[in-house]
Amino acid sequence: MEFKSIELAFIGLFAAILWAINYWYLIKPAQLILPVGKSSKANGFLRTIIFGIGIVGLLLISFAMTGPRKPLKFMPSDIEVNDIFLVVDVSRSMLADDLKPNRLEVAKQKLREFSALRPTDRIGIIIFSEKVFTLLPLTTDPKLIDEVISEIKIGYLGSGTNIGDALALGVARAQSSETKNKVIVLLTDGVNNIGNMTPINAARTAKDFNIKVYTIGLGTRKSRLPIGKDPFGRVQYQNLPGGSIDTKTLEEISKITGGKSFMADSQDSLKEILDEIQKLEKTKIKSQGQVIYDELFYDYLFWGILMFCFAQLLRRFWLKEVV
Repeated sequence: MEFKSIELAFIGLFAAILWAINYWYLIKPAQLILPVGKSSKANGFLRTIIFGIGIVGLLLISFAMTGPRKPLKFMPSDIEVNDIFLVVDVSRSMLADDLKPNRLEVAKQKLREFSALRPTDRIGIIIFSEKVFTLLPLTTDPKLIDEVISEIKIGYLGSGTNIGDALALGVARAQSSETKNKVIVLLTDGVNNIGNMTPINAARTAKDFNIKVYTIGLGTRKSRLPIGKDPFGRVQYQNLPGGSIDTKTLEEISKITGGKSFMADSQDSLKEILDEIQKLEKTKIKSQGQVIYDELFYDYLFWGILMFCFAQLLRRFWLKEVV
């Protein structure tokens, strides 16, 4: 037998002590009314019996307050889950305004929506530019995931686009998980131009650990990047060369790992792509965390209240005491 709150028994025991003090008039003088024809000896025996009924009732109520229950069996449950790492480019070109207000803000909003629809999955976040950084390890806390994605910024990981090392970090983080279905969503708007590992070698490592990579190239062929303001306070722009996304490498990464490659040139197309990734096959993991209990609380409470009330009625109508 198990108990939910065994400390609550002391409340019931305290109530039983107070009732016993009141019942035997240990504080104030007894005021006993003897019915005609009954001896004090017989009445004392009857009072003892009634006291026993009442105190047993209070003890049963006290026991019920502890929440007694008996475990019957463990019920296995199937939990559908994926481990998903969002690997997000935060190079300066993500500030291009071909997607309004800029590529990064659009990506953040759609990734927040994507994450909110996956409450059973564990999600981690890696950001990269010249350097790579794990912004959030795998977690199932939807509020934390949303807050971290909303706070992604540009500017503190250097210049450059280090796709290979970012993908390799995602693989390293995911490979230690026991979940069968591991996924990386790689979102970038550029070409790998720095780093220790090439994107293709990182993809081959991902394949070795059965990690599927979905790649998303973000941006249009004509875009411009804000570079500051002129003396009159007007924003100045630098035109970005068209076709700067290395679509060939992104397609090869997805092909090697069994994922898919996409191009997103608008908010709507990015949403459609993430919706398609939502349809990933989920993995079922057996859990032994659910236990079926036989709750005994109500049985003890019912008999406790019944006996105590019966004792009080006997005091009132048999002993003619004021209760």
